[in-house]
Amino acid sequence: MTVLITGAAGFIGYHLARRLLSEGHRVIGIDDHNAYYDPALKAAREAQLTPFPGYLSLRGGIQTPGLLTSIMARHRPRVVVHLAAQAGVRHSIEAPDAYLASNLGGTFQLLQAARAHPPAHLVMASSSSVYGGSPAMPYRETDRTDQPMSFYAATKKATEGMAHSYAALYGLPITMLRFFTVYGPWGRPDMAPFLFTQALMQDRPIPLFNRGRMQRDFTYVDDLIGAIRALMDVIPHHPAIPVAGDSLSPVAPWRVVNIGNGAPVPLMAFIDALQVATGRTARLQMLPMQPGDVAATWADTTLLDRLTGPREPTALAVGLARYVDWFTRYYGAGTRTAESMLHRIGAA
Repeated sequence: MTVLITGAAGFIGYHLARRLLSEGHRVIGIDDHNAYYDPALKAAREAQLTPFPGYLSLRGGIQTPGLLTSIMARHRPRVVVHLAAQAGVRHSIEAPDAYLASNLGGTFQLLQAARAHPPAHLVMASSSSVYGGSPAMPYRETDRTDQPMSFYAATKKATEGMAHSYAALYGLPITMLRFFTVYGPWGRPDMAPFLFTQALMQDRPIPLFNRGRMQRDFTYVDDLIGAIRALMDVIPHHPAIPVAGDSLSPVAPWRVVNIGNGAPVPLMAFIDALQVATGRTARLQMLPMQPGDVAATWADTTLLDRLTGPREPTALAVGLARYVDWFTRYYGAGTRTAESMLHRIGAA
């Protein structure tokens, strides 16, 4: 099948494109390679995709009027996976206009394109940030999500509502995916695994907000990609009989699904595992909570398991060893610790 991926040179987009190409599918990837973080990393990811004969790379901003409509008219993808977005909770405080343009404007252009040239399934990335500061955990898809703590979260919540309206008005089958703290090889350099690993390699203090009293539902990227790939084939219909605990809309072919590890990890435990993977000792800098941040995230993955079958999440020690191994190879940090760890835990 032909799949259109927006944000194909991004962290998750790259991994999904590679998975689909390895299965023999055709992938149309669009990305603008913007400078939010080093475009060289995006180019390096895409360089891993271009040798596949089924990959077509397109460059452009999804918010450009008519661009996505023309792409979909020409290539008629069966499935569209919308991953392009301006990411980052903290950056949304400094540059909210970028989120308005990409997350809202870009998603509007995509929905208009899907309306004109409907795919069999439109799969769209949301975020665990939409749950805000809710103390009720684990987060379930049916929980209220009307108290965002950042403008980034507000834009992601808005895209869910925009998508629901198009599903209701035009019968577009849409699945929204709420991602929980994804990490792994080729990860973004603005995220904690990179920042912490870099600090360890350079023997600099690791800044810990909320004085380290944080928990995150860390999700290894291969687990996330496996879930996305499975959900691509689980097309919501209306009317339909939902499974127990389903988030399927009663008025539209629209559903939202958490994708997470299903268990929160204290930040200090994450750092302990990272110290083992790097073979280095962390120096910690305790700081107050950042504006817009939340103390904990925890995904209820019951619905994901019911829709796609049982999963065996990647252990944190395995995932971090793989991440550090990639980090040292890509950035030339010069340590063999991660590679030896992979062999010791049987995950090479």
